[in-house]
Amino acid sequence: MISITEKTLQDLQFPTVLETISDGCNTDIGKEKALQIKPFRGKEELMQALMQTSEYVSSFQNNNAIPNHGFDAITHEIKFLAIEDSFLEVGSFRKIANLSATTNILLNFLKKFDDYYPNLNTRASRVELTKDIITAIDAIVDKYGEIKDNASPALAGIRQNMNLVRGKVNQSFGVALTQYNSLGYLDDIKESFVQNRRVLAVLAMYRRKVKGSILGSSKTGSIAYIEPEATLKYSRELANLEYEEKEEITRILKNLSNVIRPYLPLLVEYQDFLSDIDVVAGKAKYANRINGILPTITEERRLFFREAYHPILYLNNKQKKEVTYPQTIELKQENRIIVISGPNAGGKTISLKTVGLLQLMLQSGILIPVHERSETFLFDRILTDIGDNQSIENHLSTYSYRLKNMNYFLKKCNRKTMFLIDEFGTGSDPELGGALAEIFLEEFYHREAFGIITTHYSNLKILANELPYATNANMMFDEKSLEPMYKLALGQAGSSFTFEVAQKNGIPFGLINRAKKKIEVGKVRFDKTIATLQKERSKLEKTSLNLKEEETRAREESKKMENINTKIQQKLESYQELYDSNQKIIYIGQKIDDIAEKYFNNKNKKELIGEFLKIVEIENSKRKKATPKEVKAKVEKQKEIIAEVQVKVEEIRKEKKEKKLKPVIEKPKPILKVGDRVRMLDGRSVGSIDLIEKNKATVNYGIFTSKVSLDELELVEAVKK
Repeated sequence: MISITEKTLQDLQFPTVLETISDGCNTDIGKEKALQIKPFRGKEELMQALMQTSEYVSSFQNNNAIPNHGFDAITHEIKFLAIEDSFLEVGSFRKIANLSATTNILLNFLKKFDDYYPNLNTRASRVELTKDIITAIDAIVDKYGEIKDNASPALAGIRQNMNLVRGKVNQSFGVALTQYNSLGYLDDIKESFVQNRRVLAVLAMYRRKVKGSILGSSKTGSIAYIEPEATLKYSRELANLEYEEKEEITRILKNLSNVIRPYLPLLVEYQDFLSDIDVVAGKAKYANRINGILPTITEERRLFFREAYHPILYLNNKQKKEVTYPQTIELKQENRIIVISGPNAGGKTISLKTVGLLQLMLQSGILIPVHERSETFLFDRILTDIGDNQSIENHLSTYSYRLKNMNYFLKKCNRKTMFLIDEFGTGSDPELGGALAEIFLEEFYHREAFGIITTHYSNLKILANELPYATNANMMFDEKSLEPMYKLALGQAGSSFTFEVAQKNGIPFGLINRAKKKIEVGKVRFDKTIATLQKERSKLEKTSLNLKEEETRAREESKKMENINTKIQQKLESYQELYDSNQKIIYIGQKIDDIAEKYFNNKNKKELIGEFLKIVEIENSKRKKATPKEVKAKVEKQKEIIAEVQVKVEEIRKEKKEKKLKPVIEKPKPILKVGDRVRMLDGRSVGSIDLIEKNKATVNYGIFTSKVSLDELELVEAVKK
């Protein structure tokens, strides 16, 4: 059961977040509901709200956009229907029908796309889907909000008669207009309307000559407005019919109100459902603006906000086109209290507020701007003491107010509490206030509460260093410019840079030295040591960053080299396959050449065919059956390899040709002997000479022999004598 005071909500600027969400809602009821958002009391209810918002955010990216959920509020109609024998005006029924239609469309959509929006559909499944309301209203009211002619037989008859009488009114008036105009009794305007009735514009001097009823005159009195006698009779008949129409419409609306009245609870539910969806949509739009996500919610006592942004600051800076610096903060059982120190205007309070506001937003069902690997657990209470809390109404000083607040903290603080205190211990004598603040901090620590405090007090920095499960932190400053870097560094207290900042701002060096003499030597040395350590940390941070960049680059280069190596290996394998295939073909060719030579000498066809079949059968025994698709793929691959090799061979030939063209001193060609290792001039295979006959040599390549002209061979290695 979470308990958050109004003061905490104000301290963390939660109402500002709600105002932004409210602006993103489409309906007045949705806007009002958004401003009333409070932290959820139960985890199940909270997770439902977070998942609903997360699902709605996903609808901005996928192809199944959630339909329009806008509606005109029917709060007035709901109140009116609750009164017995009351009836609604025709426009109200159109609003009710539109509300029902919008709800039905949304219910059907969420049911259809339950895979995308399971949690939104869970909310929708609690609402009854019915078309009876729309059917009942559509039978009576048209889409323009007018009563249909066929709403009842009586109304249909009345309106038919009205149309007939209107025709007679116009006909009789037209006759009178033509008659009196030809006599010259009418003004140039000829006719006008008075009391919504058509009248003749008669010149005053002829008014007695025109039969009818005078309904008025012009401002100057020069024109009399007269309804002709024949028209007057039909106008009275029309007025009677209009009265009857009004009575019949009232009866119809009363009947329709009685038909809709039993659906009153459902209409309340419809309006509530659509306004809830409007709030979810408002939260989703806000999440989209701040890059909000749903971090992992754990049962383990750990708060880890990685690259967390303060949402209000982020949006303000975005508008001004300024940079917002994220913070990474972790609290866990073994490190449950962080003491942030350092100079003012370094971002201590913003870091403190960021953690509190994001936790509060999350526990109110709002997605937060953190890295996706962030996680947290749920607190029962968040306590804050931020800003100047001087109470004029209660005549309390800042320190008295803070002591009263600390007393409240001591009553409520436990292991399910998060406390956030800005400028801890200020408002009193530094020695005494610091000592009391130290006792409070020890008490919070022993109660295992999670918390973040900001302070300038050295004793609190020392205490945080001594307590095993507490840690110091500082807002980093640039050691040269003394400008804030807005980055939180854990593990070390921060120097206030009091004298350094004073010197930078032009305070004379002599005055700074006198100030140093006024305080304890140990404190100056302590602060100076912290400042030095902070500068060293800043340097280490930069070095670490550079090393990380170098490591990333080296990793990328290594990956590139691996890819290149893999490609080379693949090419070598392909070339080897091609080489083996070619060697095999050369071997078969040599065999066929030997058979052909044999046949040339003995002309024995039977022996020729037998030898040839033997070669074919041996080769076929090595083949594997392949599908046409596999054969085609193999051929295509081989073509690619051959084409690639051809390009390389052409390049090599070109190089050789260029070398031949260059004037070179020809060396005497060595005399080849049996046993010499040789290769062909344009080949790579090395063999040994078995026999030399005239100008031809028989070269043994191991798996086959070949007869080659001595001029086409080059010496690789001479036989040793």
